Amino acid sequence: MLRRRLLRLALTLIAAGWLAGCAAPQTLQLDPKRSTQVPVAGSGQSVTVIAADGRDSDVIGTRTGSAMSTATITVYAHDLMPKLQQEAERAVRDMGFTPTTQRAEGRPSLVLTLDHLGYERGKSQPVIGEARLEAVYVAEAINGGTTYTGTYTSRRTQGYAVKPSQKANTRMVNDLLADGLDRAFRDPELGRLLAR
Repeated sequence: MLRRRLLRLALTLIAAGWLAGCAAPQTLQLDPKRSTQVPVAGSGQSVTVIAADGRDSDVIGTRTGSAMSTATITVYAHDLMPKLQQEAERAVRDMGFTPTTQRAEGRPSLVLTLDHLGYERGKSQPVIGEARLEAVYVAEAINGGTTYTGTYTSRRTQGYAVKPSQKANTRMVNDLLADGLDRAFRDPELGRLLAR
């Protein structure tokens, strides 16, 4: 009898811990890296490079899919934007330009804005869950009164039997953002305009 009670208590505690883990908020610390080659267009010219956050909120979604859930997934701008700034500068350098954060009249500029980053629960089967992720970057190149604007969207759908851990979500969102960086900086029109 005592053994049954102890077993029941242990199972209750395990279930409560599991449910609490599922409902726990996550803060992701990301460091996305561009991996694709970029078209070389510059010959050392200075280009002002700015990474900006255009999102409405640092919260990108919830682990449960419910808007009212406390199991939020958060990516703070103050943590992510310096990393995107570094990657944008690295891409511009690889394109053959000299990146700077200082603005100057007549100097070409490139503003990379993270316009949207979302994490939603998809349509799931009885046992398998699904996470749908989307990232949208907007790159605006300006040179001599001419502007080129490109929009680059990355999407990913990931199935799971157990809700992804913080480590798994960090990896998925990092991969998503890196793919968006690859899409943006592969665009040859950005370099062409900056090189004019």
